[in-house]
Amino acid sequence: MPRTFITDVPDVPASPSPISNAVVVGQTCHISGQLAVYEDGYRPGTAEEEAERAFDLVFKVADAAGFTSDEIVYIDIAFADIEHDLAAVNAVCVRRFSDYPARTVYEAAKLPFGAKVKVQAIAMKDN
Repeated sequence: MPRTFITDVPDVPASPSPISNAVVVGQTCHISGQLAVYEDGYRPGTAEEEAERAFDLVFKVADAAGFTSDEIVYIDIAFADIEHDLAAVNAVCVRRFSDYPARTVYEAAKLPFGAKVKVQAIAMKDN
């Protein structure tokens, strides 16, 4: 099955790592992990603020790949401090999704740049 690599997404800062923003295989889009980054780099904030920005970027990448936020079926959220920040990020998920995707949450030993939250996702077309 052919793969399409999504790079250079408008309004999504380029990663310093050798990755694609997303890879589309058939009707599925695998979106790379997103942090609270801007053109001038990572901007620390509360977990809620960082999650909002990460979801903004996930949705922009999905859109560039031809998918909508409603087609996101799975999210993976890594936390620097899950015990302290889970409730705030859950509130972001409630605001961002009308139908909740499946998800995995976990605490990572360390996120890039000292970030509090990283979000990656999978989107899928029905047909």
